Amino acid sequence: MKAVGRTGAVALLYFEIVSTIALIIGLIIVNVVQPGAGMNVDPATLDAQAVAVYAAQAKEQGIIAFLMDVIPGSVIGAFASGNILQVLLFAVLFGFALHRLGSKGQLIFNVIESFSQVIFGIINMIMRLAPIGAFGAMAFTIGKYGVGSLVQLGQLIICFYITCILFVVVVLGTIARVTGFSIFKFIRYIREELLIVLGTSSSESALPRMLDKMEKLGCRKSVVGLVIPTGYSFNLDGTSIYLTMAAVFIAQATNSHMDIFHQITLLVVLLLSSKGAAGVTGSGFIVLAATISAVGHLPVCGTGVNPRYRPLYVRSARAD
Repeated sequence: MKAVGRTGAVALLYFEIVSTIALIIGLIIVNVVQPGAGMNVDPATLDAQAVAVYAAQAKEQGIIAFLMDVIPGSVIGAFASGNILQVLLFAVLFGFALHRLGSKGQLIFNVIESFSQVIFGIINMIMRLAPIGAFGAMAFTIGKYGVGSLVQLGQLIICFYITCILFVVVVLGTIARVTGFSIFKFIRYIREELLIVLGTSSSESALPRMLDKMEKLGCRKSVVGLVIPTGYSFNLDGTSIYLTMAAVFIAQATNSHMDIFHQITLLVVLLLSSKGAAGVTGSGFIVLAATISAVGHLPVCGTGVNPRYRPLYVRSARAD
């Protein structure tokens, strides 16, 4: 149990450091490139109703709301809603209780072990059909919005993609080299999971397969079961880059002046709010609205400058 506790503490420290680096990198790049400069968007002309739902959800965000959301109303509700933090909390408490039972809990442990193998078997069968789903999702996006929909915000998208690639190669590559493995070999190892994320725009869709692959790679099951699910809420590096770039992009597009004080405030707020972005499609948009609302300097309706965020979600999910 002490070993698990140390592993969790080290993982959380790593998550905080790396996600902070991601936030800072995104902030620097968007200030240098300034993809939103020259758009001259008047916030008064934006459709506030287009982001009304997200703004309402954003008002519910906060430290107390975040902590309360971690506690499930019921065990079944945690699994039914797909809230990874609630499931993780229940799993940790259940695991501690099972450990305290000692030999008395061995039967329950064996049942859970067998049940998990069955679940992973079902997931493997479903994932064989994932390429068809990915094709349909991408075809729908291009068919509805057209290739031309990327032109207006192409500079932001390209800037964001390049930043994510640099982050993976330089930051994560350096960490991988220090710990004794190649980031490129690791990317090749999880290439199928990256394709799943590409089609669904959600890093959470690849969670079961990532758990299985990390175990096959030689990682201890107890470490994998704790670190990876926790990272899905506390170490969303791609989403962190997206949040800083999108917030400053909105300021540039709406000609809202952001001095160094405002940007430091933005960074501090994102250090907290980015941890509430689950690895599901569209959650980054809600966190962005919450952050802009908390900073108070930018118009929340400014998120309506770019209602078509799917290309950004794809890259942020893959970087996560």
